[in-house]
Amino acid sequence: MSVPLWRLAVRSEFSAAHALRHYRGKCEAVHGHNFAVEVLVEGKKLDEETELLMDFKEIKNRLKEVLEKLDHQDLNQLPFFGEHNPSSENISAWIFKNLRPFFAGEPVRLVSVTVAEKSTQSATYMEI
Repeated sequence: MSVPLWRLAVRSEFSAAHALRHYRGKCEAVHGHNFAVEVLVEGKKLDEETELLMDFKEIKNRLKEVLEKLDHQDLNQLPFFGEHNPSSENISAWIFKNLRPFFAGEPVRLVSVTVAEKSTQSATYMEI
């Protein structure tokens, strides 16, 4: 017997500067990006009244609150990225860990966060 599963994706972006430590290339110098972010949540049960898994607006609002902490910042100056290189991999992990508490008690589970510096490459963080 199959079990239904829905996944919802929400996309947003933020602008920030960073410098990749120990990179040995152009990206070791401070430079900026318009980072694209995609959040994926999933759940097994739709709301009986609305037949929605979760309102997209609610996911967007929660993501916006997290991204405001990164937007127009020099990421290297933020405490987490003072200890961890501000790579797309670490940025996606930071967003995931800061976004996860917003879904506690909700009928969805945060599946992954993907961060792209440009449209041709991205890094995805998830916990399995």
